Amino acid sequence: MSMSLTGRKSLVFGVLTETSIGFNIAAAAMKAGADVILANAPGRPWAIMSRVSHRLPKVPLVCMSADVTKPGDLQSMAEEIQRDYWKSLDGVVHAVAFAPQDALGGNFLNTPFESVSTAMNVSAFSLKALTASMLPLLEKSEFGASVVSLTFNAGVAWPVYDWMGPTKAALESVNHYLARDLGPKGIRVNAVDSGPITTMAGESIPGFDELAKVWSERAPLGWDTSDATPVADTVAFLLSDAARAITGQVLHVDGGFSAVGA
Repeated sequence: MSMSLTGRKSLVFGVLTETSIGFNIAAAAMKAGADVILANAPGRPWAIMSRVSHRLPKVPLVCMSADVTKPGDLQSMAEEIQRDYWKSLDGVVHAVAFAPQDALGGNFLNTPFESVSTAMNVSAFSLKALTASMLPLLEKSEFGASVVSLTFNAGVAWPVYDWMGPTKAALESVNHYLARDLGPKGIRVNAVDSGPITTMAGESIPGFDELAKVWSERAPLGWDTSDATPVADTVAFLLSDAARAITGQVLHVDGGFSAVGA
C-alpha cells in the first residue's frame, strides 16, 4: 500500500519555526503530495508561522489562527475551511503543547492548580477539542481520515519535565478514547512519542539540554536533537493508507531509547 498523500488534504496545527516538529511534519506531508493548511494560536505564533511558511516545499493553502482553548475559535476555523477551501479533511495533526513556567523545571510540588489546568487544557484536552471541531470534515474523507498528535514518553517521571509529564499521559489517554469513538466512523487516531528535539518549545523548559543529551548516549540508534525529520516522516506514514489498520497507538520514534534501561 502506498505512502503517497497525493490528493489528501491535511490541517497541521502547531507550525512555528523551521526547527519545530510541526514545520517538519507539514514539509513531509507536502513532499508526499498532500495539500496543507497551517494553523497556530493568534498573535506571535501565527506571525512566526506566516513568515516561515514560504520556506516549505510548496505554499500552504492558507495560514489560519485559532486559540485551541476557545471552542468558538475552533468552530469558526472549521466553518471557514468548509466554506472557503475544502469540503472534507483527510488528516489533522495536533502539534500543540504549553505549560506555564511554574509547572516546569523542578517545581512539581509547588505548582498551583491554575497552571496545571492551563497545561492540561492547551496540551491534552485540545486534542479532543480540535478533533471534535473538525469531525464534520473528517467524516467526509473519501480515504478514511487520520488524526495524529505528538507526545513525550509519559510512562516514567523525567527530570525538569514536571507537570508536562502528567499532561502527556492525559494526551495519550485522550488518544485512546478518540480512537475508540471514531474508529466506527473510519477515522484513525494515533500519537507519536518523539525523542527530544531542540525547538523553541523545548528550549523553554529549564534543564532541557541536560535531559536531551542523554538520548545521544543511550539510544541504540543514536539521536540527533536537531533533526525532526524522523518524527515528521512517521507522522506522514500515519496519515497515509499504509497505516490504514493502525489506531489508538503511541509509536515511539526515539532512536530506541524507550526500549533500553540504564
